[in-house]
Formats: sequence, C-alpha cells, structure tokens
Amino acid sequence: MQIIPVASGKGGVGKTLLSANLAIALGQAGKKVLLADLDLGASNLHLVIGQTAPKAGIGTYLTGQSQFSDIIVPTDYENVSFIAGDSEIPGLTSLRTSKKNELIRNFQEQDFDYLILDLGAGTHLTILDMFLLSPQGIIVTAPTVTATLNGYLFLKNIVFRMMYNTFKKGTKAHQYLEALKKDSASLQRLYIPKLVEALEKVDPENTALFKNRMAEFHPRMVLNMIDDPKDTDRANKIRHSCQEFLGLNLEHLGVIYRDSLQDKALASRLPIIVYKPQSLVSQGIYRIAEKIIHSETLSFDDDYDITQASETSFQIASEEAGEDYSQKMAYVEDLVGSGTLTMGELAETIKQQQFEITQIRKENLLLKKKLLDAARQGFKI
Repeated sequence: MQIIPVASGKGGVGKTLLSANLAIALGQAGKKVLLADLDLGASNLHLVIGQTAPKAGIGTYLTGQSQFSDIIVPTDYENVSFIAGDSEIPGLTSLRTSKKNELIRNFQEQDFDYLILDLGAGTHLTILDMFLLSPQGIIVTAPTVTATLNGYLFLKNIVFRMMYNTFKKGTKAHQYLEALKKDSASLQRLYIPKLVEALEKVDPENTALFKNRMAEFHPRMVLNMIDDPKDTDRANKIRHSCQEFLGLNLEHLGVIYRDSLQDKALASRLPIIVYKPQSLVSQGIYRIAEKIIHSETLSFDDDYDITQASETSFQIASEEAGEDYSQKMAYVEDLVGSGTLTMGELAETIKQQQFEITQIRKENLLLKKKLLDAARQGFKI
C-alpha cells in the first residue's frame, strides 16, 4: 500500500481539493483507495466529495466511541472508501502519543492500494509524523508569497523532525542539537547541509544514518492555482531552494490551473473531476494520478519507526512560535536569496501586512472608544 499524506503548511491552497479528486481519479483507474480526513477541527473533506458527514469518524474513534473498522465507509465513487474527520474535535495537537501510535498502526494495517491522508494545517509534531508515514508525501503550494513561504517552512520542519528522530537522546549529535537550541536566532539561518557537515564531525555514525534517510525521502510537490504558464517557474525555484538550503530533493509532481468551475462543482457537492472531467483542474489531477500510478512505492529503512519518535523532538519553528518575526525572516531570506521570491513580491507582502495592521489598530481604537463611552454611561464592563 502506498501511503500519500497531503500537506500544505497552511490552508487555502487546495490541499483538500487535491486529496478528494486524486482519490477518485485513482479509483477510476481501478485502484482501491482509502481517503481519510485528518484536518480535525476544520473537517470539510466530506463536502468536497459530496458525502453526508457520517456519524462515526476519526473524532469518534479518538474519543473511544467507535472502533476503527466502523469508521471506514464506502462512497458513491468506484473503489473509494472514506474516513470522515470531526469538526468538533479541536485537532491533532493535543492527541496523546499512545492514541497517535494506535491510529498510525491502524492506518498501516489497511488493505488498499493507496491511503490518502488529508492533513491539517500547521507544523505540529503529530502532523509532521503523519507526513513521515511515507517518504512520498505531497506538499501542495501556490505561486503566492505566503503559500511558498508556508510550504518551505513545513518542509524545513519535516527535515528537522527526521533529524531529531534519527539522533536519539544520549547521542553526541543530539547533544550538539540541544546546545544549538540555546541560540535559536542563529539556528534559524543555519542551512541544513552545513549543519549536517558539523554533525558528521561529532557523530559520524548517526549522521550517516540520517543522510541515508534523507536519500530515501522523496516528497512530491503540486503547484496549484496557477494563472499563467510563467507561474510554473516558481516550482523549479522552490525545488532549488529545498536542494540548496535543506539538502532535500523535491519532486515536481504537477501543476493545476485555477478554474472558476471548481467553485460551481463545490456548490453542486460534486468533485470537479466528476462535475467537469474536461476542466483544467480535472486534467491536471488526472496527470498527477497517472504519475502516481506509474511510480514505485517507496519506504524508509526498517529501523525508522515513527511510532517510536520522541515527543520532545526538536522543531525550529513550532506552532506556538510560528509567527515569531526572526523565524519568519529566516525563511524569507532563504527564498529571496535563491530567487524563489523577488524583492518586488516581498515588498508587496510587507505593504499588505502593514495595511492589515493599520486596519486592526483602527478597529481596536474604535472598540476602546465604545468601551470607554459605555463605562462613562455607568455600564459594568
């Protein structure tokens, strides 16, 4: 079974659209597919495939109300089964290690040709671990500055997660990483290949293992929402940035053009490849499905067991600190330096952020004035 986790770092780039339609395209090709919604707290995958949300899903399984076998349900589409999420569950961020590992084992025991995991947004450890269930996960991004930045951030966290899973507590490499954590600002700007060179000097044996696992890792990228053929240049620039700064070989799986028919398909509660198989979006998805069908199913070495991963794993940009200015600037510097982002795009993004900050300040001042007026009138606040 080929496991295909689908991630984006942040939402809004068509991750769920790709997951749903890719599952149906593979099913149409005669492949048995299990599609699972792991975007807990914001589950909407059932809407994209036109499925009424089942009463049992990941949420009821995690809370002990359902058996795992009970949450796998058939769909209206040939060869495609579905596991719903739960919009009332706050997410995977607070999932206990034992429950996460149990969920992973249940996924790995399924008898399908493909398991597609629609992951939630963010870079929490559980999301990273789900992505690392396979060396062939898909990262979905778009030509916009924010989408590119978030996709790169996600991949950088993935590399560090792999690194910390390989360098177990007590190893010299682990001690070296722990010492680096004391200077997080410098660490933000340390390119992975340079860091690996330093680790090789202090812990050659474990660093060799990490380098082997990086060689086994073949994430795939889909560039969505492009409007112009020139936008495809962004994909090659992203790949170059990942190679230069992360030491990561990122495969370009395909592009999907923006198409207004997608909104009509969603309103009709039909996947776009069912609503309009000849649309630009559908044709892009069929091409991606064809590449996946003809790709070899890969796996990490037998000793790389994600269920044994440490929950104190190192992250250079945890969810809690994800908005920190210095961290964000480190990613921007990487991408600007490689030409992935132009100075013009960066300037436009800063202007937009300044405008949004100004609007928020105006709203806060207005709210403060209303509260003061209410206080003067004798209301209790």
